[in-house]
Amino acid sequence: MAPVGKLQGLALMLALFVSLLTGCGAETESVRLGGSIYGTQWALVYPADGTDKTSAEVKAALEAAFEVVDTSMNSYDPDSTLSRFNRLDVGEPLELDWDFAYVLSEAFKVSHLTEGAYDVSVGPLLDLWGFGPEGPRAFPSGESITAVRAAVGSAQFDWDPRTRTLIKKHPDAYLELSSIAKGYGVDLGADALDELGLNSYMLDIGGEIRLRGQSPRGDLWRIAVERPNGVGRQMQVALALTDTGVATSGDYRNFFEREGKRYSHLLDPRTGYPIAHDLVSVTVVHPSTALADAWATALIILGADDALAIAERQRLAVYLVRQIGDNYEASWSSAFAPFMAGDAPAG
Repeated sequence: MAPVGKLQGLALMLALFVSLLTGCGAETESVRLGGSIYGTQWALVYPADGTDKTSAEVKAALEAAFEVVDTSMNSYDPDSTLSRFNRLDVGEPLELDWDFAYVLSEAFKVSHLTEGAYDVSVGPLLDLWGFGPEGPRAFPSGESITAVRAAVGSAQFDWDPRTRTLIKKHPDAYLELSSIAKGYGVDLGADALDELGLNSYMLDIGGEIRLRGQSPRGDLWRIAVERPNGVGRQMQVALALTDTGVATSGDYRNFFEREGKRYSHLLDPRTGYPIAHDLVSVTVVHPSTALADAWATALIILGADDALAIAERQRLAVYLVRQIGDNYEASWSSAFAPFMAGDAPAG
């Protein structure tokens, strides 16, 4: 199935070990399902005695939920609602489906709270830079960046959430929702599992995770945030979680160097340039996986100091990792501390 869309700046939104960490006590028998969606992999773990539905029925319910996002917000599908809107002329209205309307409203809220650091209309800038595996072929001129930025930002759209009507105001403006839609797909999948009566499960799509109930060991689910050194899969910190969503955004595997300076493949929409600060990984725990997904992207754009400040203002559970030379320095918001497992390193 086609992906929801290109990752912002081609950044890897993957930094969570989805496998269970070793713990005490015997595990109950588990069912493990998986497949492909949105250009990545999904996985589900739940107790074998957790439902009277067959695994085929569970998988079918999940795939139907995932399809809602694919049909609505897949920028690679010319027939999706998103693609149809992006093709419209200036001033031509489109009534969005309910799911698209919800995701867009939440995205615009995060954009407002971050003063534009998070922006689902950043695509024209990404196109201008033309990011590839080795970075851009040439830095765009300041004049071209300024010109393209005129097409970027929520101000380039008229959005009426009451009627779910969206209108484009700039001919080059378009939306790309991959930084929030994948998390929303996890939330819809979790809703489907809840309706089937599953009281315990771990659902993952490409590193965006939703947890419910107890792990097969009979305790909280434990997952590990990956140490952002790009070497193997080393653990940075272990988390003990339930009944919540979690997402991590990192640029430590996708950056380029130019004239001795390191640049991320993540762009700051406020400047039009790649971020160049030392924040390399952000993990967010939030009841909504969609918002965990969006906030993880937003905060890594902001940088460590601003990210931690806004996390405290918004009471977000956030774990940050900065790269200082060859070392990694961790910090976290006050709301994050309860989720840290006591038997794992925090820095």
